[in-house]
Amino acid sequence: MIFSPRPRRVLAVTAVAAVAVTGPFAAAAAASTEDASRGNAAYTLTILHNNDGESKLLNAPGQPDFGGVARFATLVDKLRAQATSGRSARGEAHARGAILLSSGDNFLAGPEFTASLRKGVPYYDSLALKAIGYDAMAIGNHEFDFGPDVLADFIKGFGKKPPPFVSANLDMSAEPKLNALVKNGTIVASTTLREAGQRIGIVGATTPALPSISSPRNVKVLQNIAGLIQAEVDNLTRRGTDKVILISHLQGLSEDRALAPLLKNVDVMIAGGGDELLAADTTPLVPGDAISTDPQTGEKLRYPLYAKDKAGANVPIVTTAGDYKYVGRLVVNFDRHGKVLGVGSGSGPVRVSGVAPDAVTPDRHIQRTVVEPVGAFVNAMAANVIGQSAVALEGRRDPGVRTKETNLGNLLADALLATGKKNAAGFGVKPPDVALQNGGGIRNNSLIPPGPISELTTFQIAAFGNFVSVVPDVPRNQFKEILENAVSKMPAADGRFAQVAGFTFVYDPTGTAQVVDNAGTVLTPGTRVRSVTLSDGTVIVRDGAVVPGAGISVATNDFSARGGDQYPFRGLPFTTVGVTYQQALADFITTDLGRQITANAYPAAGSGRITTS
Repeated sequence: MIFSPRPRRVLAVTAVAAVAVTGPFAAAAAASTEDASRGNAAYTLTILHNNDGESKLLNAPGQPDFGGVARFATLVDKLRAQATSGRSARGEAHARGAILLSSGDNFLAGPEFTASLRKGVPYYDSLALKAIGYDAMAIGNHEFDFGPDVLADFIKGFGKKPPPFVSANLDMSAEPKLNALVKNGTIVASTTLREAGQRIGIVGATTPALPSISSPRNVKVLQNIAGLIQAEVDNLTRRGTDKVILISHLQGLSEDRALAPLLKNVDVMIAGGGDELLAADTTPLVPGDAISTDPQTGEKLRYPLYAKDKAGANVPIVTTAGDYKYVGRLVVNFDRHGKVLGVGSGSGPVRVSGVAPDAVTPDRHIQRTVVEPVGAFVNAMAANVIGQSAVALEGRRDPGVRTKETNLGNLLADALLATGKKNAAGFGVKPPDVALQNGGGIRNNSLIPPGPISELTTFQIAAFGNFVSVVPDVPRNQFKEILENAVSKMPAADGRFAQVAGFTFVYDPTGTAQVVDNAGTVLTPGTRVRSVTLSDGTVIVRDGAVVPGAGISVATNDFSARGGDQYPFRGLPFTTVGVTYQQALADFITTDLGRQITANAYPAAGSGRITTS
């Protein structure tokens, strides 16, 4: 990785042996969470943080009185002022500072980001986040969903003085627009902030799964996460920085908790990607939210968690639920040598509320320049009704489109198949026999009630800029491998689970789960797929064995065709047919279905396309 430094930023990366982020969770430590350490503190740092904002600029989904980036900005300003203005009520006389950090997924496909794409650079997300004033931002997986060039444009939208975007394990040298930002010191492996006379090191990391869950193109994702992070930490400490914070987007707390024992001299870890909510029972929450629980013990997750590092020190680990619903606040007391003495009792998530008793008013500038134009764009799409549904459409993730056949999944898969057939001749490709839609590409995460279906609804369902693509002549053995990949993570909800059209298949969830690498090479053959039958009666798989015969033409989206979600197409040639999957869905509803989605065609329980044995 080649990073070119600019003043105040530490940017060295050293090649080290790979260390896997695996293994059991570090045991939670009973470290001080009270202000008993305050008396010996030389410095108190309030770390304000969030993650997974994901372009929810208007309000929290389904909660118009909560969230919203303009309210979020006002709350950040309020918490900054509380952290740094004069003596506290308890009389601390030592230095105090405050910083604001993001742990990634700073934008996401959907109606709001579509407004940005239609507007052009600077995107609305860039304008809002610039106005809020982040000190550093991690790079998440969703930043690459539209490819590296859109990420570069997002960062350029911050203007002449963007915050540092940090990731220690991304090599961007083969992507010209991003590499230019590396060379000018905007994208860095680590950075040093100065706050209230103190040097604070920030190290970033991005999930190693990036190639299989997003579209980084020629960005190289280095896998030895722990070693690369430690190299940055060591460089910071050698240069006299005695306070180090890791902001990572590794897909959830479990990975950060497993990472902690492999590191040393990291004082605080701030996770992203999991949307977990850590809080006390008395913490005000957004209606409908609940404190997350430990998947192993079932116990509620408190803010902060603790894990033992490589040297046996207790490291606080925090995160917040996304969508601009909360500002995380971690108050950390340090001694004069930079050692963490404890975490202040004022720590925890602070909800972004527009109603009493904790209401904040929206920031006027962000409300006028971001929220109002984005809201007008979204409202216009909502007013454009393109059809009616007689049945509720299941788009929730779990249980739903990432674990089983659903009627919404069938609808979208049918749209891909119909579009592929209509457009194949015009693009000189064989018409598809079947269609596959990865569950991770269905984004609404809701049960759509019976009633009107608007243009906005289709953007909420099919939010990415993915294009309908046809992969002709997929060998039957390989088609079975693709289906094995689709069910390989069951019963866990996973974006690779496929919604299908043009065939039915039966799988045994107790069979051997296929294992593939990011190149689509099968490392462990799967035995879960038991039968596959095309809609015309052609048998492709019988009793787990592939029936010899001609290849199959597959309609899907270009993300999956390129190997996203580890779909093992393995570089088979494919042709995009000129339509995004959102456009395909809208056209299918208006034209093929005559604007009517019936319960007969799309029954609530599905139509038996995917069953278990």
